[in-house]
Amino acid sequence: MNLNQIMTDLSYFIPEMILTGVLLLVIVFDLFQKADASIRTGYLAMGGMLLVTLSLLGQNVSTPVGIFSNMLAVDGFSNFLKILVSLGTLLVMWISFNSNELKGRRVGEYYIVLLVLTLGMYFLVSATHLLSIYMALEMVSIMSFLLSGYLKEQMRSNEASIKYVVFGAFSSGILLYGFSLLYGLTGSAGIYEIQAALASGGVSPALMLIIMIMILVGFGYKVAAVPFHFWTPDVYEGAPAPITAFLSVAPKAAGFAIIIRFFNVALSNSGNPNMEAWSAIANMNWQAVIGVLAILSMTVGNVIALQQSNIKRMLAYSSIAHAGYMLLGVVVADQTGIASVLYYAAIYMLMNLGAFFVAIHIKNAFDTEEIEDYKALGYRAPVLGVIMAIFMFSLTGLPPTGGFVAKFYIFRALIEYGDMYFWLALIGLINGVISLYYYMRVVKAMYFGKMEFPEKLHHAPVNVTVLLVLLAFPLLFAWMIGDPLSTYAQNAVHFFIK
Repeated sequence: MNLNQIMTDLSYFIPEMILTGVLLLVIVFDLFQKADASIRTGYLAMGGMLLVTLSLLGQNVSTPVGIFSNMLAVDGFSNFLKILVSLGTLLVMWISFNSNELKGRRVGEYYIVLLVLTLGMYFLVSATHLLSIYMALEMVSIMSFLLSGYLKEQMRSNEASIKYVVFGAFSSGILLYGFSLLYGLTGSAGIYEIQAALASGGVSPALMLIIMIMILVGFGYKVAAVPFHFWTPDVYEGAPAPITAFLSVAPKAAGFAIIIRFFNVALSNSGNPNMEAWSAIANMNWQAVIGVLAILSMTVGNVIALQQSNIKRMLAYSSIAHAGYMLLGVVVADQTGIASVLYYAAIYMLMNLGAFFVAIHIKNAFDTEEIEDYKALGYRAPVLGVIMAIFMFSLTGLPPTGGFVAKFYIFRALIEYGDMYFWLALIGLINGVISLYYYMRVVKAMYFGKMEFPEKLHHAPVNVTVLLVLLAFPLLFAWMIGDPLSTYAQNAVHFFIK
């Protein structure tokens, strides 16, 4: 690689370089802050993250390119996910300033690790080489381990971190072994060369089956799909609430990005995911395999969520179910299906972060995470009650909320793809009905729980209220803004093809 090529590649790497510069600046800045003033580090980190997001919005991705010897791709797909991850990071930083769990601590390293995690997700959504995929996954995983155990004096936080590490190490080892077998089989670590080797034929079906199962284990763990979900409820309950909210959306979106890019490029006959996805190993029905994982994730997540009394654990199992809904879009594996997954990920970020943020403030104000203690919240804190109800309606998928529009696009993609996938849409619809029970249980507690009307109403701080309104407003009017966001998602399904 000559100097001109390096400089050209770096010109496409500007958002990552800005984020790295911000990260270094935040580290140095934090060294000069006293413990009681370390929140300033968070403000600097948030300001830097805003600058990075603006650079992503201004990045030209009309012509997809591969950079650094095609280790990373810069295209509409990666740009969409990077912007989504950036917005999630900004929102979590915002709510972290108001979290009682983090007050009285030196929090500089908290925001530093959060920035490193964001950088890892940038690499993950762009990775097009087995080495870059694995390094990005490990970068995301290790930072997640640290943040989940951040409340190190609390037993459940330590337990969450240990379980996360154990499950993460196990799945990482299986994934790496699958990658090594794939490299040995195809003679290359780039997904474009792997695609060419698989499309040429002569690959042992039995060995490919073993390899793809191993890779699915590693990727399935990252998105918390059943049966790779066992770490999720304990980690979500033990981690600081802002981190729980973050883990439920941003790393999950990045995980789906690498699933889509890897399977839809490496396993297509032409290398074009919009034409003949999955056909490189046509003798294996991988769409059926993903469909089964989707059904298991939706059903197990929803059924176990019915039994939860803790709001964080309920939302944890709910996130497993939503991973199942997004896997339905992966089954379709064409431009419509991928666009529906991107749309769903954007709407899911709004409604799930919003639900967690309300739970965080209720924990701050009333010191509880139990759904039973949400009794008459709609009367004690009217604004919080209404906003939480919007998030619950949207998570359920009731019209006219954003959750309904997102599920509509997923189910439409399945039905349009062919009658053979109508049954998947039907099972998804049934699971939506099941989820209605536990989401509405929260609404029931807030508005129909027996409690005398309080003499004094509780009002959330202005900055928290503004944040929640910003999240809830698009969900109420998604039926109006659905087409522009859907068009943006469809335009983002523009991969770099070598």
